[in-house]
Amino acid sequence: MGIEAEIGEYQEELVELRRWFHMHPEIGFKEYKTSEKIAEYLTELGLEVKTGVAETGVLALLEGMHDGPTLMIRSDMDALPIDEPDGLPYKSTHPGMMHACGHDTHMAMLLIAAKILNNHRDQLYGRIKFVFQPNEEEAGAEDMVKAGVMENPRVDAVTGLHIWTQIPVGTIGVVSGPVMASSWYFKLRVIGVGGHGGSPHNATDPILCASHIVQAVQAIQTREMDALKPTVITFGKIHGGSFNIVIPEDVELEGSIRCLHSDDERVRDRFREVVESICRAHNTSYELEYMCGNRLLSNNPEMTNLVTKVASELVGKENIIGEEMRMMIGEDFAEYSLRAPSCFSFLGTGNPEKKTDVSHHHPDFKIDEDSLPLGVKLHVKTALSYLKQNK
Repeated sequence: MGIEAEIGEYQEELVELRRWFHMHPEIGFKEYKTSEKIAEYLTELGLEVKTGVAETGVLALLEGMHDGPTLMIRSDMDALPIDEPDGLPYKSTHPGMMHACGHDTHMAMLLIAAKILNNHRDQLYGRIKFVFQPNEEEAGAEDMVKAGVMENPRVDAVTGLHIWTQIPVGTIGVVSGPVMASSWYFKLRVIGVGGHGGSPHNATDPILCASHIVQAVQAIQTREMDALKPTVITFGKIHGGSFNIVIPEDVELEGSIRCLHSDDERVRDRFREVVESICRAHNTSYELEYMCGNRLLSNNPEMTNLVTKVASELVGKENIIGEEMRMMIGEDFAEYSLRAPSCFSFLGTGNPEKKTDVSHHHPDFKIDEDSLPLGVKLHVKTALSYLKQNK
């Protein structure tokens, strides 16, 4: 039986796994039942399984029957704190939690891929690490790296796959170079002197200062950065004051700086310079804190060529989506790609008739389960191709 036919034999199990994960969502670093289910499945395959990696992560090693490199394939595990509306027979059984980003499908596809690759150990030149990572929504990849998932044996290449509602079923998105932006979150506190709203001359108004900062930093992205280096500075939260005739002591602002290029440090430095100069002009002071959401995800050219070739054989070149896949959304898979040649691709699941074209992180997010076997094929054939090519 050929691999594609074999995948077809497991389609019912694939859907069952996905629906089980969907019904039992767990948020980052609390994926206890999820990791237990994954570990049990992989152990039954006879793989070497390690649990409790970075708290709830799972690592399984498949040794091939021939010498070769080590390929790591990663799936994320966590759900989102979103309440799922009624409508699905396999709706979330955990109130306030929902797989609204597709991580349930990622786990199911990788488990079936592990089963099939295990059935074909005689074709494996090297070994495969199957990594199930917690807390992707809040950058759990770095914790997995610190826990040693890329060592013993050392990983030579990494692949990852994300279901994507914004491209049609039957398409695969893959592009070389920068594909998902770095994201740095900032907390800014502008400190003035409080006072009466009718006597502003006896106070130092931090609200006025903050309003100038919000306007001024926009020039960084529109006038100082090369237009071919996408940069987005967004303010998502502003809080100041508690009464309409009182000038507050301070104003708190929070937001993000996202870059689809490697000059993100320059942008953060310039942001601080603008804040400092405006605060000085308004006789206020400030406190600024940066937190890394994730770093720039850039696909390695050689790994991308390999994945693109496999994907083209599966769906045809006309169904490969390239440049359109570059986006300002972040993905912590970047931590792996910074340490080994990697490729992160996208599996189309958009289908307006089934209402599976709603954006990720939305309560009405759904996926077309008919797209899942293609994801398994991409995992399996990419792994076999990489190991054979680099034996």
